[in-house]
Amino acid sequence: MNILNWLVGPANDFIWTYVLIGALLLLGLYFTIRTNFVQVRLFREMFRLIVEKKDDHNDGVSPFQAFTISAASRVGTGNVAGVALAIGIGGPGAVFWMWVIALIGMATAFIESTLAQVYKVKDGNAFRGGPAYYMEKALGWRKLGIIFAILLTLSFGFIFNAVQSNTISQSFHDVFGLPTWSIGVGLVVLTAIIVFGGVHRIVKVTQFIVPIMATFYIGIALFIVAINITEVPAMFALIVKHAFGLEQFVGGGIGAALMQGVRRGLFSNEAGMGSVPNAAATASVSHPAKQGLVQSLGVFFDTIVVCSATAFIILLSGLYTNAGNDGILLTQAAMEMQVGSWAPYFVAVAIMFFAFSSIIGNYYYGETNIEFINGHKSWMTLYRLLVLAMVMFGALAKVELVWNMADFFMGLMAVINLLVIALLGNIAFKVLDDFTVQRKQGLNPTFKASSIPELKNTECWKD
Repeated sequence: MNILNWLVGPANDFIWTYVLIGALLLLGLYFTIRTNFVQVRLFREMFRLIVEKKDDHNDGVSPFQAFTISAASRVGTGNVAGVALAIGIGGPGAVFWMWVIALIGMATAFIESTLAQVYKVKDGNAFRGGPAYYMEKALGWRKLGIIFAILLTLSFGFIFNAVQSNTISQSFHDVFGLPTWSIGVGLVVLTAIIVFGGVHRIVKVTQFIVPIMATFYIGIALFIVAINITEVPAMFALIVKHAFGLEQFVGGGIGAALMQGVRRGLFSNEAGMGSVPNAAATASVSHPAKQGLVQSLGVFFDTIVVCSATAFIILLSGLYTNAGNDGILLTQAAMEMQVGSWAPYFVAVAIMFFAFSSIIGNYYYGETNIEFINGHKSWMTLYRLLVLAMVMFGALAKVELVWNMADFFMGLMAVINLLVIALLGNIAFKVLDDFTVQRKQGLNPTFKASSIPELKNTECWKD
């Protein structure tokens, strides 16, 4: 374990410090400018599209269902523990940089999810796609697609799911006193019932869980803000001060805030990582840009809404200065200070919803990439059994190394995906232009591959 930590730690520092932060910010700004600030210009349109009915009543899933699959994966323990960790290490200024990376990342999310829709493929009465698919179809890079698919399956299907089940297990054990093995068995049974039911069972579960968990968690955060309303201006001033203050600059705090804000922001909203396009491809829509806009809204929802809820709870408590509190414990202590002794039970239940929904969303990302590598049923069965084994392992094991491994695989995925979407950006820009022209004409945009002459290998958009 120590040897792996020794190897993975420096690799993480190099990828995140010297590669990813610059790439995410520069590409995000480039996409923002080239799309004429799509995340601002079409922000209202995103809300209209998320409730639009699916284009084909027999195939695929609705835009909202695709949104809930991605939200199920996005909104997890990173929104509770990850935000607390970022504030604990990087200070209140980390919150500001989480916002920045989210607002810029909305443009990146639009590009990658639009590309996933353009190059999606038909799979029975469903659609599937994602970075591995557009690497093969648009660039002819199947081998790189396989490498990406393996990285995603290892990180989301296995490592991240072990993290999520470990968080549920530890939380329920600490609060309710349940033995970890019983929690693990329960999680395995629930997960098996859902994942062996295919994508349509997954969307039925996620479209039920995601709105409930978000409503309750945001509701309690708004209540805490309301009872501390006089402190809110000082809280925002604290965030900005620690993001740019002279004292933080001299002490190196700005670097820590930037690093933690970007890293935890990406871990939470996944913009540019290449995971969410796998969910975006499942939607049945009349135009690829529609799902690009819906998933752009997903970044806003995850970071600006849900992560901010956690940040406000922590900062209004003032407990972030306590060195002994980090992760879940910090969020739990902050909430208990604000609402009383029932807070640990609420946090445990919230974590259960957040983390279990992530297990389901993460599983699906792995499934669609296993299909890309080899669609034989025996491979899918093996993958499902290994996911269940990792859920059980996570519930029982100590996973100190897992967060470092998760950061490492996530970093590699993001580097590959960012390179590819930079090369394919022009396709997404033209798809957006086609969408915008039709909307200005008062039409419900529909897309045909022939409208972009250089477009090739698009299975689902032929005339």
